Amino acid sequence: MDRPNIIFVFADQLRYQSCGFAGDERAETPNLDQFAANGVNLRQAVSSMPVCAAYRASLFTGKYTSSTGMVINELRMNTNHRCLAHCLTDAGYDTGYVGKWHLYANELGNHEDSKNSFVPVGADRLGFDGFWAAYNFHHTYFGTYYHTNSDEKIYHPVDVFEPDAQTDMAIDFIKKSKNTDNPFYLTLSIGTPHDPWNQDNVPPEFYDKFRNIEFNPPPNYSGEVDPYGDMWSNEEKSKKALDEWMRVYYAMTANFDWNFGRITDAINSAGIAENTIIVVTSDHGEMFGAHGRMKKNIFYEESVRVPFLIQWKNNLPSGDISDTLISTVDIMPTLLGLAGVHIPNEVEGLDLSESLRGEKNLEPDYAFLMNTGACAIWENGHEWRAIRTKEYTYAVFRGSNNLPRKELFFDNINDPYQMVNIVDHKKYHEIINKYRKYLSKKMDSLKDTFPESTWYLENWIYDRKIERSATLKSSV
Repeated sequence: MDRPNIIFVFADQLRYQSCGFAGDERAETPNLDQFAANGVNLRQAVSSMPVCAAYRASLFTGKYTSSTGMVINELRMNTNHRCLAHCLTDAGYDTGYVGKWHLYANELGNHEDSKNSFVPVGADRLGFDGFWAAYNFHHTYFGTYYHTNSDEKIYHPVDVFEPDAQTDMAIDFIKKSKNTDNPFYLTLSIGTPHDPWNQDNVPPEFYDKFRNIEFNPPPNYSGEVDPYGDMWSNEEKSKKALDEWMRVYYAMTANFDWNFGRITDAINSAGIAENTIIVVTSDHGEMFGAHGRMKKNIFYEESVRVPFLIQWKNNLPSGDISDTLISTVDIMPTLLGLAGVHIPNEVEGLDLSESLRGEKNLEPDYAFLMNTGACAIWENGHEWRAIRTKEYTYAVFRGSNNLPRKELFFDNINDPYQMVNIVDHKKYHEIINKYRKYLSKKMDSLKDTFPESTWYLENWIYDRKIERSATLKSSV
């Protein structure tokens, strides 16, 4: 059979709740809304570990963080995995990668240094052997740069917004690839709407859309410090600061939507829509003061729930709103399943391609979520594991640094802001025990012993490089 092209677009820190198709009337996301209406909207999609680098490691390997070792940001990925791009390249695909990478750290320090921003050609690109216009990490959006196949920095014009320039490169890749004999797989990794949320870090025409909108804190807002949160989670979150940050966040999201519309227009203009799988999603969400936390790396809905929209004309349903649970580890095997490409035996996620096609109901019983440490520093006390379904979220903090083990259980239907911990309510005793068993069984299957974050530093990490992993590359 002719294999489909695959275009995978993802934002950084775009939460499901802040999209128009999810019901947010403040959002300016007409292209995403139309795309959702014409494709499959997987509205229960979650991030397996809602942290930037951890998500990317799971996205490309189909494995949980406890197996990849990408337990905090600013580590270098172990290349001893068979990744999504390896599988597609071997199946005859041409690959392209544009944008933020965040899987190749040399040291914690100046990200603008070429030794931290350039990902060398070869194994560290995890199978992306074709077009490359990327950098390891930064979140400055004007006058920024990227690398191709050398450590030379190629700068965008100082007045050009980085997501716009990256979309230009992605469109150029699509135009050049449409007439080749091989199918293509393109990943476009946009850095917005990740902070810093300063007015001068977003184009003024998009900021102006939200200039006069007041962004009030959510019902579960708290100005208190969460003892289980890290330094990023507990940074300033005054109502005044949040109002402006969210204004810029929504402006960045509107720009992301505009650029995504340009991508879909390019696909239609190229005449390849019927043989192209298009996915748009995000790595994780953002708390914005909910439950007294900023940032991500927590099991609450604002952090873990992400948009996940997919279209493949005449092959997937149109206008389908699906509650099929899909998490990060399921993306790789599902895309390979849709493309008819062999899925490596080592993959820990599920192939949900038949569910998306409407052929079989292979919906998992739950999504397993985790956090293995602080965002980008070695600090114990923030580790948790969770089981999430549409109906409930069960979570356990490991406890350390004088913090006790803590269980939480939320009714996601009747308490959508997860404000009442009902773990001790007798009414829920039986269902809570069921979720406890889910968690224990899943952790056992992964050989996840729930260690402190620094255990990985002592046993897996050398000079910020992941020297081992729980599952190694298998034969195809």
